[in-house]
Amino acid sequence: MGVPGWFARERADGDRFADLVDGTASPEDDEFARELALVGGLRELGAGGAPDAETRQRIRDEIAGRLAEAEAAPKRRGHLVANLAAAAVALVLALGGITLLLSKDALPGDPLYGIKRAGESAALGLTFDEQDKAKKHLEFAASRVGELDELTRQGAHTDAYFTGLTDFETDLRAGVSRLTALVTDQGGQTRLAELRTWARNQSDRLGLQVEHAPAEARDKFSAARALLDKVQERTTDLGSRLVCYTITTGSSDELGAVPAAGDCVRDPDSPHAVLPPPVTSSPPSSAPTGSPAPVSSAPPSSAVDTAAPTGPIAPPTGGTPPPVAPVPGPTNLPPLPTTTTTPKPPLLSIPPLIPGLPPITIG
Repeated sequence: MGVPGWFARERADGDRFADLVDGTASPEDDEFARELALVGGLRELGAGGAPDAETRQRIRDEIAGRLAEAEAAPKRRGHLVANLAAAAVALVLALGGITLLLSKDALPGDPLYGIKRAGESAALGLTFDEQDKAKKHLEFAASRVGELDELTRQGAHTDAYFTGLTDFETDLRAGVSRLTALVTDQGGQTRLAELRTWARNQSDRLGLQVEHAPAEARDKFSAARALLDKVQERTTDLGSRLVCYTITTGSSDELGAVPAAGDCVRDPDSPHAVLPPPVTSSPPSSAPTGSPAPVSSAPPSSAVDTAAPTGPIAPPTGGTPPPVAPVPGPTNLPPLPTTTTTPKPPLLSIPPLIPGLPPITIG
């Protein structure tokens, strides 16, 4: 599609005027006379108001100084921001320490109870020994029971009981699973006995609290006590398997390792194995066969004298003869070791290799 004629003419006039202003072309007659006169006047006006060399240098120096101040301002601002940030961090730490100290006696449902639990989680994160972690979990669980006791005195809301009991079960499961894992790997009947006693005591404490708790929370109390009963059963079952080759099934549940079932094949290398005393056999007597056996110092098992008679038995004078106790036969002694004589090897005779020499005999 072609370009309109008027647009082409305007573009040609614009290019012509630009050439006249730049001085690359000469005007014809009065071509753009008014426009060119206006451009010349503006140029004279601009040249007359231009600053001299000194003024230009002063303006240049002022601009350079302001640019230097603009570059230095962010550095000062950065130091200020860093100082404010450090002060803010110090303030937060101070307030956090004070808040954590105030939350020490917080109860479930209190605004500071969440901060108390966060502090307990931080303490667990800074504990690296597995046994210490298990103890801390059980300590926190015991603290929840104490807090529930305080809630019953204050007549707290039902939601507070649910929060406390839920946190109690969480710490209980974590502590028991860690402790049973240690016992399975390292043994420890004493640890299991202490855990069983601890679970029984906590169950008794919850049993005293449930009577004063709201009716809506009593089912939650019953569930917590059922979990403690399960802990006692687990410690008993696991303790009975510590002397076996197979202690666990290899699987785990909410309380940790599941004890194995079935026959127990005792592990003599287990530190908890109780082995029967060794049977010692008396050495064979060197006395002759006809000599009497030595008399035992153990008390007799009955009042009947079972010793063999030493003299001839008198014939009965009448009536039924009394029964005669059987005389025990000789004791079966182990056979003496037989000595075997190894026959000497036969003599080998090799004829002489050189005539006149005697034969060679081997053996």
